[in-house]
Amino acid sequence: MIAPTAVAAQAPEQPAATTIAPTATAQGVVRVRSLYGIDETVRRLRADIADKGIRFFTEIDQSQLGASADIAIRPSRLILFGNPPLGVQFLSSNPYSGLDWPVRMLILEEADGSVSVAWTEFGYIANRYGIKDRDAQFAMANAVATSIASSVTR
Repeated sequence: MIAPTAVAAQAPEQPAATTIAPTATAQGVVRVRSLYGIDETVRRLRADIADKGIRFFTEIDQSQLGASADIAIRPSRLILFGNPPLGVQFLSSNPYSGLDWPVRMLILEEADGSVSVAWTEFGYIANRYGIKDRDAQFAMANAVATSIASSVTR
């Protein structure tokens, strides 16, 4: 597993696309640079989710939402997925953790045209909701999210 690294609250511009190590901001956002365009990135993430037997819930095209409101935003998609036997354990520890479950990954075209994949680091979620009885499960969720994101870095 690639361990996220803490960086300043406002993450600096990411280096070239060859950098694949996730970085985490002080707000718990983990980000990796994809080697692909936005459509191929989404396709690869969804394929990896399916290959792992994880339930895919939905995909939201946020740039289409912006267009429908006559607000131009960079291309972005939000995908929601999860493994209920794992995720529901967090809900049983604190029902408000449902604000962060199922797992959400943002696929965003950066200002320089590169594509990033971002999600909330699960230790941050544990701290946010004061969940102290699920360390192994949060570690597993981090490993799975990192593995899924790695499908767009090779």
